[in-house]
Amino acid sequence: MADIQAAVDAYAKRFGIEEMFRDFKGGGYNLERTNLTGERLSKLLILLSLAYLKSIIQGMEIKSKQVQEYLSRKTENYRKYARHSTFYIGLWGESWVDSMFSNWQVVVELMSLSPHKLPNYQQGIRAMRLILSAL
Repeated sequence: MADIQAAVDAYAKRFGIEEMFRDFKGGGYNLERTNLTGERLSKLLILLSLAYLKSIIQGMEIKSKQVQEYLSRKTENYRKYARHSTFYIGLWGESWVDSMFSNWQVVVELMSLSPHKLPNYQQGIRAMRLILSAL
């Protein structure tokens, strides 16, 4: 490398590629478990790439609204990078909102049992609306 900044930039690109490989393998799509080869693998990769792009865009939108902590663990003080990728946040944002809708009656019943938790409930509803707007 010509200078230190070029090396840092190259490593940052490599880190993004490594994160993508993790997402395609065990961290999201479990691509290795398909045991596909040849043309069938190529077709699946095209579909996964489109789905991956959708999740990345959704994850970026969720992060821009600063509600990703509802979908993943916060970064610990000793970690330099977040625990979960932008892909993971985008993928699970949709699932989180779906689960809220499907369990709405249970949530309402729980809130009636614990009215002192109303501020937390309202905060979660606000986060759900922001995440839903990103989808």
